[in-house]
Amino acid sequence: MTPAQQSAAALKVCQLAPVVPVLVIDDLAHAAPLARALVAGGLPALEVTLRTPAALDAIRAMADVEGGTVGAGTLLTPADVKAAKKAGATFGVSPGATDSLIKACEDEGLPLLPGAVTATEIMTLLERGYTVQKFFPAEQSGGAAFLKSIGSPIPQVKFCPTGGISLKNAPDYLSLKNILCVGGSWVAPKEAMAAGDWATITKLAAEASALR
Repeated sequence: MTPAQQSAAALKVCQLAPVVPVLVIDDLAHAAPLARALVAGGLPALEVTLRTPAALDAIRAMADVEGGTVGAGTLLTPADVKAAKKAGATFGVSPGATDSLIKACEDEGLPLLPGAVTATEIMTLLERGYTVQKFFPAEQSGGAAFLKSIGSPIPQVKFCPTGGISLKNAPDYLSLKNILCVGGSWVAPKEAMAAGDWATITKLAAEASALR
């Protein structure tokens, strides 16, 4: 799968909803009901970060939830790519991009949303064929103002910014022409997951899905 083909697939994922939940799952029992709650609220694209021992099993469990599109976040190595694809991830997200990570996604046929944060990084990925990129960490790297500015000289690239984004500031990003969606963890609070309060998560997802 070429970078251009990966970006075409990533574009479809990013167009599913204005917000992609960025999920850190510690308890495997939370995976399926969490996915159902988010999908019910209108957020079908789900990024499970590979930051916990339960992450890969959570991807497997969430992949069976009707209406969901499950991906793996925090991809750092080729081994991460292989494990994510094997677990059922249909897309991958990385905080940055390396040659070995890109090659692994090409070899495994896993659409990658690669991270970039400088003009040079964005241009380098564009040169390889990635027209859809992650901007991370967004708030700490200039936020919506930076992305608005970079859109003038590099209009070919569309972004999914993540990092420090909330219900309050998400509209600042989503109003920009070069923003497809945003990533955020606020739609799945740890307290709600621990309490099994899936109704609250569905409500938060519904609020997020109405953004634009």
